[in-house]
Amino acid sequence: MVEKVVGLPPFQVLVDTHWRDVARLARALAGPVDGDDVAQRAWEKAFAAYPKLTSARNLRSWLLTITARCATDLHRSRRPQSPLDEAPPVQVDGPDAADWPDPDLWKAVNALPERQRVAVTLKYVGDLDHHGVAAALETTPAASRRLVSDALTALRTRLGVDDD
Repeated sequence: MVEKVVGLPPFQVLVDTHWRDVARLARALAGPVDGDDVAQRAWEKAFAAYPKLTSARNLRSWLLTITARCATDLHRSRRPQSPLDEAPPVQVDGPDAADWPDPDLWKAVNALPERQRVAVTLKYVGDLDHHGVAAALETTPAASRRLVSDALTALRTRLGVDDD
């Protein structure tokens, strides 16, 4: 028998409170075409897991972690399933830069390695702290900081932005 967590709001309250955050992160990670599907999948997974939660702490971070994992699953499902030594290099498309404000920035974000792209998106689009980013990526906060830092350095270089 699953014990009910004290302070856990009804699921609809969770949806009403955080649907915009989930939708925004899904679109940022999966693009405008697949973002709605990723958000829907995240809500389905969250609904299935909700009765089993053992803590009502940081529900937003929990939802955004599920969303990031759903986006990662989508990208992985598009990769070829042949052995790596036989497979030609494949570019996994992220958001279509033309559909976003500042298309040069999003084109540069799309060019980042997957873990850097997800980390920087979780940090600045999802507004997660490094502990939340680390939880979503199943790594440490220190590794999260490094991924975000490396992503920002690569973006600055690619866009020709000075730190001054």
